This record gives sequence, structure tokens and C-alpha cells, in this order.
Amino acid sequence: MIRNKSIWAAISVAVAFSATAPMAADSTLSVKIEGLDTSGRFADSAAFCPPGIGSKDVSPGVSWSAGPEGTMSYVLLLTDPDVPRDFSLINKPGTTIPADAPRISVFHWVLADIPAGTMSIGEGAESEGLVLGGKPVGVTPHGLRGANVYTSFLATTDGMAGTYGGYDGPCPPVNDQRIHHYTLKVVALDVPTLGLSGPFTGEDVEKAMAGHMLARGETIATYSLNASLIAPAAAN
Repeated sequence: MIRNKSIWAAISVAVAFSATAPMAADSTLSVKIEGLDTSGRFADSAAFCPPGIGSKDVSPGVSWSAGPEGTMSYVLLLTDPDVPRDFSLINKPGTTIPADAPRISVFHWVLADIPAGTMSIGEGAESEGLVLGGKPVGVTPHGLRGANVYTSFLATTDGMAGTYGGYDGPCPPVNDQRIHHYTLKVVALDVPTLGLSGPFTGEDVEKAMAGHMLARGETIATYSLNASLIAPAAAN
């Protein structure tokens, strides 16, 4: 389990998902995450720091419906809006983070310039497993990878610091009383590329796509490492 509170203090992102372009008449995309249980919870294999021993950080399969006429590319963003704002409480022994504690949002997956003909990404395509120091950003067959939150989250952790591109999964605080809700957003754009390069962030993507959005959709998967929340969630 990752317990370094100073690392969490490096996270200072907040999602501001907006655009100025008018949406198409049919502006909602249908988005799906594969491999969830009946409660909508991620499989442990999709988590960055799952309990126990086994496969981890394997990107889930995802799919979405086709964008409207004029769609030239897609953007995919996976965010966790439930990260506690007070990093000093995270995984602190003897401390519980209340469900209503203030929160911020971070990015777990940043993918731009997805070709217009692509409407699914298979399981493991963006991460076959945890890579210490991160997977590379840049061009892939299914889009342009940006950098996710672990780039800053692990920046001062020996043996793990680096630029984390592609998908890296959930690792919510074990002492958090709130189940985390991971929002997968897919956006259809009227341009083939956003012109980004290097270790760009989710915030960079959101700024670049303003004024180019034709349609968007989202779905939510949940995850928790708090033993008191896992069983009730799976039973629902």
C-alpha cells in the first residue's frame, strides 16, 4: 500500500470539464467498461494496488457508440473525483476519512487523438500490468497517451518515480469511508488531433478540446480498499 502523505501533497488537480462549441442534436455517447461485477466495481486486477497477490493494473476493456457526423477523433479520460483533499489523513493509522470529507479529482487515464474509426479498446491494451516508473507517453495504435496522476503522485518515491502514461488504476486510501467512483468520459471531436505532445495532462486535454466537442458520454465504475465497504458494495 502506498502511504507517503507527502506524495499526495503533490496532487493539485481539479477537473473542469467544459466546452464552448454547441453539441450535435444527438450528443450523448453510450460508454461501457468491461469486467465490472454486478455492483459496478472494478475487478481487483484493474487496480494499481489491489489487496492480496495476483495480477494488477491491467487496463479494462472499454467501448463506446459512434459519434455524430463530422467526428474526426475521440478523447478518453478516466477520473477519480473522490480523492480526499486533506492528504495528511490518507492511510494514517488510527484515522478514518469521513465519507463527507472534502474531495478533489485526479486523472487515471489520459488518451487523445483516438482515430474516428476506433470505438473500443481491448483489455490490457493500455496496461498489461504495473510498470515501475510508468509506461511511456506518446503514440499508440489507438491514440496519443498523456500522463496520469501517478506522475506527480510517485514523483518522490524511490524506485517508482517517472512519467506514467496510459492507464494506471485505482488505489484509494484504505481508511476512506467513501467508495470511490471512477468516471470514464469519451468525447467526440471535430478535429483529428488536439496538437498535444510530450507528457501532457488531462487538464491540457480539456483545455485543448474546448470548442471542438460534438458529443460526449460517460459511465462510472467503483472501487474501495476499505474492508468495511467492499462486501456491502459487491452484494448490491
